[in-house]
Amino acid sequence: MEIVFLGTSAGMPTKNRNVSGLAIRRANSKQWCLVDCGEGTQHQLLHTKLSLTRLQAIFITHVHGDHCYGLPGLLASAAMSGRTEPLWIVGPAAIQTFIEVMQTATDLHLSYELKYKRIDDANCSLADLTIEFDIEAVQLSHRVPSFAYRFSENRLSNKLDTDKLAQDKVTRGKLWGELQQGLNVQLDNGRIVYAQDYLLPMQNPRNIIVSGDNDDPSLLNKIAKTANVLVHEATYTQDIAIKVGPGPQHCYAKLVAQFANDVGLDNLVLTHFSPRYQNTIHSSPSIFDIENEARTVYSKNLFLANDLDCYSLNKQGQLTKTAYKG
Repeated sequence: MEIVFLGTSAGMPTKNRNVSGLAIRRANSKQWCLVDCGEGTQHQLLHTKLSLTRLQAIFITHVHGDHCYGLPGLLASAAMSGRTEPLWIVGPAAIQTFIEVMQTATDLHLSYELKYKRIDDANCSLADLTIEFDIEAVQLSHRVPSFAYRFSENRLSNKLDTDKLAQDKVTRGKLWGELQQGLNVQLDNGRIVYAQDYLLPMQNPRNIIVSGDNDDPSLLNKIAKTANVLVHEATYTQDIAIKVGPGPQHCYAKLVAQFANDVGLDNLVLTHFSPRYQNTIHSSPSIFDIENEARTVYSKNLFLANDLDCYSLNKQGQLTKTAYKG
């Protein structure tokens, strides 16, 4: 699984950071999903090889502008790029209203169908999304309805014990394919080969949580205990959060890091930083203040995301920063 950060600033862009946007996909897949679409997201995509025609779904965490103002331009560009496949839009009901009003006001006619999942509707189900992930949503604590999305691998295939097959002289080819599907096969000499004897234990699906704005990480307690990665806002350090007060309902570094430590998360990625935090250690406040505060309570795999950073989650559940492969 791979994550590409398209924007990591809170509220408004800076010279080094765009506002919120994140791409997530299965390794080596051309299909991908977008989480949040702040203003300028489509411009950030020009620095990647991610195609708007291969975009499977857009997940909006909440209706605040730094998470959704990029939608009109991105949807229009997808049409101009020749997209014809339907596109899922998942988010609070206000997102559908926002898009439909924009389409009417600007006379925007798309060449593809928009299909909506209004995540705050009581009967909303994400089970029928035709994408490469299983999705679970959790409501958070913010000034407007805000959600986190857990992306879990689906359609995992069985793995064969190839060494044992070779040792037992089962010829590679069609027979191996049938065994991988769980079918018993008969060899030319009449011997029956049973699939269960050669199928390795199924790997647990890896999963990544991408959180919207949220001042109470404990709301993620249930799904975080089995997650491999949590991507969460750390808009402030604790001292600034106290000065600002509870009104904005944002998280600070120590709070989310303490939560990640308490639930045993192996990988934590912080993002959505207030523009007041500069990208140099020689200025104050500095982005390194956020990192240092988080490290006082969290000793595992910690990252502070930068725009266009790419991260890869391997089969062992370890997250690493990697070069973007397109």
